[in-house]
Amino acid sequence: MTETPVFPRHVSTILLLTAVVFLIIGIQAIAYIITIIAVSMILAMIVYPAAKALQSRGLPEGAAVGVVTIIACLAVLLMCYLVFFSFENLVSAIPLYQQELTARLSEVLAHLDRYGIDTGSFSPSSVNLQGFAGFLSSSAISIADLLLYLFFIAVTTIFMLLEAPRMPGRIRKVTGNRPETVEAFSRMSRFLIDFVIVRTEANLVHGFLFGAFLWVMGVHAAVLWGILTFLLSYIPYIGLVVAALPAIFFAWLQFGIWGAVAVIAAVAILNALVENPIFAHFASRRFDIPALVVVLSVIFWGWALGIAGMIFAVPLTLIVLMIFQFSDDWAWVNTLLGVDHLFTGERTPPVETRETDAPPVE
Repeated sequence: MTETPVFPRHVSTILLLTAVVFLIIGIQAIAYIITIIAVSMILAMIVYPAAKALQSRGLPEGAAVGVVTIIACLAVLLMCYLVFFSFENLVSAIPLYQQELTARLSEVLAHLDRYGIDTGSFSPSSVNLQGFAGFLSSSAISIADLLLYLFFIAVTTIFMLLEAPRMPGRIRKVTGNRPETVEAFSRMSRFLIDFVIVRTEANLVHGFLFGAFLWVMGVHAAVLWGILTFLLSYIPYIGLVVAALPAIFFAWLQFGIWGAVAVIAAVAILNALVENPIFAHFASRRFDIPALVVVLSVIFWGWALGIAGMIFAVPLTLIVLMIFQFSDDWAWVNTLLGVDHLFTGERTPPVETRETDAPPVE
């Protein structure tokens, strides 16, 4: 009988790290497919509670999945239509925006000249919005490619929803039906679904209120900036800032510096009203992933999958951390990152408490 060779622990770690490097290269090589799977998984997490609620009211599983899928597809198509419609209107009004930009830049140059600041040979007419709009149009995805992309996502999401009720039983088989492992997986799964749902609800509120404020104010393409706020709010820390920049720019074009100040104030107020209560709620449920982990996840997934990876960086990272936790060779990564409490349910005491409780050194 041939014995299975047992590698030393450091050799196994090196082999695993090598495999991870090749896996990362492979992820970037098939980013299109990975993006479809990742987006479909996130969408399935968002709509699965609704499908489960319909089933609890007596609707068959297939019918419940069909209803929520149709509603989700209609919502996505409506959002895409509003984006394209707003973008087309924005491009068609470029000559008007060019005039406004030239006038605002002339005001800025006049103020700088009044204070004796030399701007050299810079001319307001040298800034060409038409060329910038042409660059965006050429870089944007075509309607045919977008529809094909959405079709693949819709089909994948449907089958994920159909397989979701059977996943707990399969997980029990994989883990050997160990109660502690099943409980850890269930806890993390609920946490991940709660995060995605609450993050989406917060983004909807934020995007709607911001878009409504801009529309009442009369800012160009207010609907487009509201949708952009909804999407980019998934990106931690920088998403809201990036989403607000175009609205601030167009408010400055139309209403001058005070228009830009008004939009900045609105962003700050909405952030205080929408973001803080939501994440205060999550803090009470131990959503305390270190900021460094969040930032690194945004950088990595943005590099690997593009803008979709940045938007869904935190959910994707949580999925990877789940896989780490169930591996004897990689569970130490979660402990090192300070996120193992998400699986164990233990509360990590603050640094001051740990230092106070430490035994004295003799």
